[in-house]
Amino acid sequence: MPLDTRYSLDQTLRLLSIPSPSGYPRQVCDALMETLEGLGFSPRQLRKGGVVCPLGGEGRPLVLAAHVDTLGLMVRAIKPDGRLAFTCLGGPSLQAVETENVTVITRGGRHYTGVVELRNASKHVNRDLDSEKRDDTTLEILLDEEVASREDVERLGVAVGDIVCLDPRARVTESGFIRSRFLDDKLSAGMLLALAKGVAEGAVRLSRKVTLFFSVYEEVGHGASCGLPEDTEDLLVVDMGCVGEGLCCREQQVSICAKDSSGPYDYEMTGELIALARANGIDYAVDVYPAYGSDAAAALRAGHDVRFALIGAGVYASHGYERSHRKGVENALRLIEAVVTA
Repeated sequence: MPLDTRYSLDQTLRLLSIPSPSGYPRQVCDALMETLEGLGFSPRQLRKGGVVCPLGGEGRPLVLAAHVDTLGLMVRAIKPDGRLAFTCLGGPSLQAVETENVTVITRGGRHYTGVVELRNASKHVNRDLDSEKRDDTTLEILLDEEVASREDVERLGVAVGDIVCLDPRARVTESGFIRSRFLDDKLSAGMLLALAKGVAEGAVRLSRKVTLFFSVYEEVGHGASCGLPEDTEDLLVVDMGCVGEGLCCREQQVSICAKDSSGPYDYEMTGELIALARANGIDYAVDVYPAYGSDAAAALRAGHDVRFALIGAGVYASHGYERSHRKGVENALRLIEAVVTA
């Protein structure tokens, strides 16, 4: 296949290594700019963050969108004992956040490691440990520094409003599974970079005008609310495909979303995706996502008059420690290629 799966996964791993919780976009945007410019394109950055990159082609303007902002935390308060209270950036599963390694990034550029723990987390001390509620009032951040007071922490330069990045713990197994936080949606961003590479090398011949759009506020609801090219006719969001009870999709497939929490996706465009998947022998599933929103909803609420659809490689344990598979990436890449060359 013209789209390079290995390159897609390498770019995914590179993006996963760059911290980018919602509201902290600069480093990941710079990395996208460097990669796209290195492929010979002329991307531009949006003022609020995000990257737009025309790939070429003529007619029927299509935008393929993925987001590179992730879930994360922010320092909400410094407690009298030197531990940190936090607020969430986006909607991480707090059950999955407990015991996770983190990095606190101060506005002065200092980095401090730490861990998220339940208050009074010792099993030999707290008889109610297993039954206690996990939320942002009972979980706290312990810095890997010798601090015992608010003043000790403040002397480090840590303050309210500092970004807290969760360790992605990315790995690809020999059996093809991809495990990491933030596959939603850096796995899709890696696929769009593979498309850019395929176009740059002449392996993919575009049948229409194609632009890539990387947003950075999707997890908080306004990623694609601005910045789309004015002539956009079709918006194909490439995000995670849901895997779970009551749904058809597996991690080895590409999911085509018919409806999510915001309502149905464009009926004709979704039907075209299904027809392309069938015609090309692509392993796919069509699903309704019960608790999901995407950049398509942000674009529509902002008033963009576009057709809109959503696809993605199957991802299990969304907003936790997520898992997909190389075959799911391959099937998603094949469908992306079919869309831009049909």
